[in-house]
Amino acid sequence: MKRLLNCMTSDMVAMNGEQLKLSILASEGRTVMTETVVSTQPLLGDLTNAELAVSFGSDMVLLNGFDCNHPVIQGLPACEEPVKKLKELVGRPVGCNLEPVDLEADMLEERHVIAEGRQATVETFKKAQELGLDFICLTGNPGVGVSNRSIAEAIVEAKKYFNGLIIAGKMHGAGVNEPVVDLDAIKEFIDAGADVILMPAVNTVPGLSEATVTEACEYIHAHNALALSAIGTSQEGADCETVREIAIVNKRCGVDIQHIGDAGWCGVALPENIMTLSVAIRGKRWTYRKMAASINR
Repeated sequence: MKRLLNCMTSDMVAMNGEQLKLSILASEGRTVMTETVVSTQPLLGDLTNAELAVSFGSDMVLLNGFDCNHPVIQGLPACEEPVKKLKELVGRPVGCNLEPVDLEADMLEERHVIAEGRQATVETFKKAQELGLDFICLTGNPGVGVSNRSIAEAIVEAKKYFNGLIIAGKMHGAGVNEPVVDLDAIKEFIDAGADVILMPAVNTVPGLSEATVTEACEYIHAHNALALSAIGTSQEGADCETVREIAIVNKRCGVDIQHIGDAGWCGVALPENIMTLSVAIRGKRWTYRKMAASINR
C-alpha cells in the first residue's frame, strides 16, 4: 500500500475504504482534507470549489450541504452523476457530510432544520453508496442539533449500508449543550465501527487543550482508528499565520488528517490557507507535487 502522500490519481481511484485508511495512516500526519459548500456559487464561477481546493494541495474533498436525494454540485456542467463527474475532474477521494439529527438534544440555540437528503439515515447511506462517494462524515453543522449519542447510533447503521470510510465526530457544538471532545463518546464511536474520529482542531474552540487532543489521539490509534482535526470555526478565513499555528499544534498532537473548513469566500477556505496548511505539515516539496501532478497520472 502506497502512502496517500505518494499516490497519483490512478492509485487513489482504485482504493476501497480500508485501503484508503491504511494509505492515510502510512502518510504520518501529512493528509489535507478541504471542505466545500456545494449549494453556493463557487469562488471561481464556472469551476467547482473542489477543483480549486485540489489545485492548492488538498488530498481529499468533503462536500458540505450535499443532498443525497437531490445531488447538485455548483460549478459542474449538467450531468446525471455529479459525484462521479467531480471525481473525474479532481482525481481525489470525495465524500460528504451526513448529519445525525437528535430531536431530543439539549439545544443552546434555535434549531436549524435541514433537508432529509442531508440527514444521516438508512436511505441516505444507501444513496451515498450508489452515488459513488468514497467516505461519509457523520457530524453537524451549526444549529442543526447533532449529539454524540446520535452520531454513535448513526455509525452502527452506516456500517450496514455504506462500504467506504466512515468519519465521525463534532467540529464544534452544532448547537448542542455537551462536551465537543469526550473520551467516552470517542470509545462509543470506535466500538460502533468508525474508521476516523473527528475532533475540533486545537486553537479553534474555546478551552480545548493540546493535552486533551493528544490523549484522544493516543486512544484512537491504540484502537486502530485514525484521528482528524477540523477547522470548522471560520478560521479558514483567518490569516496564514493563524492557520500555520493550528497546523503545527495539531500535528504535534498526533492527528492523521487535517481538515480545513468552507467558511472563507463562496463556500471554500481561502486558497492560500489551504496551501499554508499543506506546507506547514509536509513542506513545499510535497505541496508543490500535489499541486502539479496531473489527474491523468
